[in-house]
Amino acid sequence: MKFYWIKTHWITKWLFPRYLWDLGHTGNKVYLTFDDGPVPEATPWVLDLLKEFNAKATFFCIGENVKANPLLFKRILNEGHAIGNHTFNHLNGWTTQDRQYISNVLACANIFQQIANVKSKLFRPPYGKVNRAQANSLLKNGYKIIMWDVLSADFDTNVTPDQCADNVVKNIKPGSIIIFHDSAKAFKNLEYALPATLKAINEKGFRCEVIS
Repeated sequence: MKFYWIKTHWITKWLFPRYLWDLGHTGNKVYLTFDDGPVPEATPWVLDLLKEFNAKATFFCIGENVKANPLLFKRILNEGHAIGNHTFNHLNGWTTQDRQYISNVLACANIFQQIANVKSKLFRPPYGKVNRAQANSLLKNGYKIIMWDVLSADFDTNVTPDQCADNVVKNIKPGSIIIFHDSAKAFKNLEYALPATLKAINEKGFRCEVIS
């Protein structure tokens, strides 16, 4: 298994203070987020489960998936969830030229407007990888760069569904931003871990809210 922080280290938060890692002063609220959708293999199931638990979430959508699945994108919005920009083609900022990267973010923003006449200034870099110049440009244009406090690792095929659930349940605290993926690749882990997470959130007395 590749190394990554399940619980984001305080040093990382200190080094990158302009990124939003958690919302620590929000009482009993936590923030579920989903990357890489919308896709028919996972997003409808996620939305059904969130409705069952009366939970709200923030979906960081890939522009090309929005273009391919406009009704799913509209359903996310119609059911009271928030959306954020995840680039049009899921680009890695560390390996992409700055101008191309920003153009790709704007292409994603444009498809949001074309499909549902909606704007979002929430942005999450794919893989969590964005360089300083790219981040500066986005911040100057009013974007909030949303990272995470708790990583489920649902995307990792070497992680078992039990481990995926434990990654979240054992680390959530008030204000945590939790990252899952509504993607076909992650669905095996998500199918087990998300219900377990939502049950634990209820038992801990937390409420799932959108990021704004």
